[in-house]
Amino acid sequence: MLDRKKRYLQIAFNADLAQVNQILPSIPAHERIFIEAGTPFIKREGLDGIKTIAAFWRGVIVADLKIMDGALGEVALAQAAGATALTCLGSAPVETVDLFVKKCKEFGLISMIDMIGVEEPLKIMLRLKQPPAVVILHKGRDEETSRGKVIKYKHINKIRSKYNVLISAAGGVDLREARSAIFNGANIVVANIVSPDDPWTGIKTDEDVAKMARQFLATIE
Repeated sequence: MLDRKKRYLQIAFNADLAQVNQILPSIPAHERIFIEAGTPFIKREGLDGIKTIAAFWRGVIVADLKIMDGALGEVALAQAAGATALTCLGSAPVETVDLFVKKCKEFGLISMIDMIGVEEPLKIMLRLKQPPAVVILHKGRDEETSRGKVIKYKHINKIRSKYNVLISAAGGVDLREARSAIFNGANIVVANIVSPDDPWTGIKTDEDVAKMARQFLATIE
């Protein structure tokens, strides 16, 4: 489903259905754009939130569940709601991560392992029975408020030396950071939809989101 020769933009919605209804219809349909149902969005809107996104979007839909346990049930629920890609935490028990990757493969879903808070992602990978489709190098939302915190691109070559996986860069991504991510070998950049008064970096809701999406695609080409 994914092509390592292409570079993808993942646009994450973390607020509510009102924001999705307002902005998502304006985003141009494109094979290199993924739409994410972010963790705060899913906690607020539940599976119905994913279903609403699926009603608008025919491309890849990422359910950022950050699965920590109960992988089989959560994968099934997200798939039934319309998700085509899911996330599991790299810090979850190895049994959970293995079940997650296996179940995603059975359902034809894109498995994404989120390495937020993980110091050595390769060590996690080496414990798995099979690799996921995507490894996410993630600087967390709370980490964005700490000076000096960066997305650790140094892990890309370490992971690629052993596994043929795509790498996603998430956390405080703007056009400049997207450029850096691609330069360092990432395949996917994740840009959050954020309000003008939010302290986080991303695509502002008072911007022309469709225009920004096109600028991101051109930047990471």
